[in-house]
Parts: sequence; C-alpha cells; structure tokens
Amino acid sequence: MKTTIIATALTLIAIGTLPATAQTGRTDTATPVKANGSGASSAAPTDPKATPTPKATADDPKATPDDPKVVAAEPATVADDPKAADGEAAAAAQDDEDDPDLDVNLAQPDYTIVALPTTLRLPKGKFAFRVTHRFGRPLDDGNFGDLAADAFGFDSGGLIGLEVRYGVLRGTQVGVLRTSDRTIQMFAQQQIVGQEKFPLGMALHLTMDGTNNFQDSYSPGIGLVVSREIGKTAAVYFEPTWVNNTNTLPSELADDNSAFLIGLGGRVRVSRRAYLVGELAPRVSGFDPGSTHASVGVEMRAGGHAFQINFSRGLGTTMGQVARGGTEDDWFIGFNISRKFW
Repeated sequence: MKTTIIATALTLIAIGTLPATAQTGRTDTATPVKANGSGASSAAPTDPKATPTPKATADDPKATPDDPKVVAAEPATVADDPKAADGEAAAAAQDDEDDPDLDVNLAQPDYTIVALPTTLRLPKGKFAFRVTHRFGRPLDDGNFGDLAADAFGFDSGGLIGLEVRYGVLRGTQVGVLRTSDRTIQMFAQQQIVGQEKFPLGMALHLTMDGTNNFQDSYSPGIGLVVSREIGKTAAVYFEPTWVNNTNTLPSELADDNSAFLIGLGGRVRVSRRAYLVGELAPRVSGFDPGSTHASVGVEMRAGGHAFQINFSRGLGTTMGQVARGGTEDDWFIGFNISRKFW
C-alpha cells in the first residue's frame, strides 16, 4: 500500500499537478487562506510593489478615477479641433465651387446691357461694382475738326455714375447707383425662373430713383426682364417696364406723370472676349418727350472685368432717366467699367 502511494506521488510530481510546496517541501511568502470560525476567508498578504487593479469607469472600463492620467472625455468643438475647422472651411469652399453662378456666362457676361438690366444672377454673398460715364459733348456738334480737337468728346464733362450690387440670396440681388447730378437709384432684382429650367429666363426688376441725393423727386419703377440665351454666343432681351413720376413738371401741369416703355436689347459675342451690344427703350404710353433712349457699344471681357465703349442718344443711366428719353438728334460717347469681386 505504501509503495502504491509513493509511486502515485512521484507520478504527480513528474507531471506537475501538485503544488510547488508539495514538490519542493517549501512555503512561499503568500500562505494559503485559512477559514475562520465564521466561514469568511482572510486576505492573503500582498506584494507592496504590485500595482493596484484599476477600477472601471463609464468612459474607460480599464481606467480608474484615481489615475492622474485619466481625463474625462469632452465633446470636440471646432475651436478645439483644428481638423474640424479645416473640414468646415473645405466644405464652404466646396459649396463655392459647386455654385454655378460663379462660372462665367459667355452669353451674359454682365448685369447690364448698356443701361438696361440683364437676367444674370449675382452669386450669394458676392459683390459687383460698375462705373458709368457719359461725356456731355454731342458728337454731331461742329465739324470733324472741332470733334477731333475735343478728343472726340473726351475733353468734355459728363454724367458719372457709381454702382455697387450685392447678392443677398441665390437669384436675389440689391444695389444702389448714384450719378453726378445727385440722383440716387436703389434697385432690387429677383429671379423668377432660369433658362436651365425654362426656355426663357425671367426676373422681376424694382427701382426707385430720388433726385437731390434721394431727398426730392422720387420715381419708382417695376419691370419684367425676359431673356433668351442663344448658346454661348448671344442673348436677347425683352423688358416691359413702368416708371412713375417721370414728368419733371408739377403734377397739376402734367397730362401724364408716368411712362410705360418696352426695353429691347441684345449682346453678341464676336470673338473669344469681345461683344457687340445694343439697346432701345421706346415708350408706348404715358409721358414721352424727346427721343427714345438708344445705345450701341463694343465690349471687352477680361477675367472679372468688363470694359465697354458706348454711344447713346442721351446721358441717362438710371431707369427714371431712361424713361424720360434722350435728346432729339444728339449722340454722346461714354463708357462702362464693371468688376466682379470673387
């Protein structure tokens, strides 16, 4: 019997199933836990160099609140996360790139023909600026030598206008034009439909002229601008417009105090950057003294700029001035310069 027990013990030791104390006959620092009288077990001595087990938290199951390296997680903001700020900037840039209004419209490169409006949309949040100048010397005054001596009218004074417009929303633009005779025109234009969705482009055009720096006589106007682009080479316009208070005489002396006119115009691209432009605004009812407003010109586009030399039967550039007509037989040289800021 003893021989069988000894053989079994040697076999267990050989395969390592007995505890080390049984194999070596020694005890380690940690002693076996002995049961006390209440049935609870006493904790075994621990190694002072051992690291305490971290306690689980909601944010990190392996982290402990006592660990100084653990910081409570906070939601990232654009200010704290440069990558998020870069992402928003990139998204804004992508939106700009996706805006078709930022692309050059070769058929309609500008917001006016000469004085009459077009249906070109101004991109949201962008500006455009225009300078108009009509020299005051009639081109048919005197002979050719007199005209050449006056540099073909460029030596004379004239009517100068400064205009700025802003894109409030896509298809919505507002602006103000001030001319050197102290007339201020405020205007707004709202697209109704674009030619990408309909055979014609349409926009509602609202104006308000005020003389003496918008303090005296006011001439409100409303018109419909209808356009048709012909590929990338041309655009034609039809613009029925009503303007009130076009007669400068007191109302008690005037038979008509408003004018209804039909604006007609076009722009033809004759080379990569050059255009021919023309417009006419016959008054079909109401106040109609003098001659019908008419202008022709040559235009050159260069990047965001447009340069135009024009010849007009009259000096007017605001809608109220156009509705009052021009001189009977005189033509005047002038120019427009426009600039898009984007």
